[in-house]
Amino acid sequence: MSHHLNFLILWKDLSTFLMKIITKYVYELLQKECHLKKVTLPVDATESEPKSFIFMSEDALTNPDKLLVLIHGNGVVRAGQWARRLIINKDLDSGTQMPYIKRAAEEGYGVIVLNPNENYIEVEKTKAQVQLSSDSSGEPAEKRERKDKIQKETKKRRDFYEKYRNPQKEKETVQMCIRDNGSPEEHAIYVWDHFISQSAAENVFFVAHSYGGLAFVELMIQREAEVKNKVTAVALTDSIHNVWHQEAGKTIREWMRENCCNWVSSSEPLDTLVESMLPDCPRVSSGTERHELTSWKSFPSIFKFFSKAMDAKNNSVKPTPTRRSNRIKYEEL
Repeated sequence: MSHHLNFLILWKDLSTFLMKIITKYVYELLQKECHLKKVTLPVDATESEPKSFIFMSEDALTNPDKLLVLIHGNGVVRAGQWARRLIINKDLDSGTQMPYIKRAAEEGYGVIVLNPNENYIEVEKTKAQVQLSSDSSGEPAEKRERKDKIQKETKKRRDFYEKYRNPQKEKETVQMCIRDNGSPEEHAIYVWDHFISQSAAENVFFVAHSYGGLAFVELMIQREAEVKNKVTAVALTDSIHNVWHQEAGKTIREWMRENCCNWVSSSEPLDTLVESMLPDCPRVSSGTERHELTSWKSFPSIFKFFSKAMDAKNNSVKPTPTRRSNRIKYEEL
């Protein structure tokens, strides 16, 4: 039993270490290969407060034509990543946002890469904080004594295994939220207010995966008029948004039907129309049943969708898919 627990603890530590290496490596690639710059958040952060960051191209705010905004899903992924599982087990093309960034640069887009899961930092608790947390329960003495006894026994077992995984005693930490960026939804709104809405681009395009789609819908709810005025088209990849639960109004749902498309996990061929019970945007197949692969598999179709959307805007024609067949029909698709 102890050998099994030791293996699980070691595996967890190795996985955490690997994740940190992957994140650092992807950040380096974003700067060196994709030529993006790292921008600190909040924009007016003091030297001592917790900070986050995003990545953007040099022309992100000055490009007068097109701006691409990328939002990944929830969980352990960070800026520039779609899925760590794909990075580890498949390749960088499918698991990172680099193909989108490079294609965008080739086609004359500015780029902003959001970092919605970087919401807090962990700092070691001071002795006073540790003492306060243990003494401030307000429980009766007998109950506290029983609780302390259980905690001591648990700690003893944990420390027994801890000596195999880490010679240093694990320190107690406290989470400190990053101002105005404490959640993916807050982060999306903050980046909109301070960067995207201030950009010169006449056409803003979003690619939002999984929870990133929910964050975009929340942005629409909070900044509806601005988004409608600035955004030309939105590509969602297996988005988990829900217009009912998020209480998106009728005007938002109508705008999404005309300007958004959701590439969902499906066994159908790429771009095949998929029926939906939600009255928001068209759903088409991404050509894969694997959730984490939807952004990669729909990659070529998404840029065609954006191109068609911009042409339609210039010609004052909305880029809505047709139902004359069970395949979505775009002129270039």
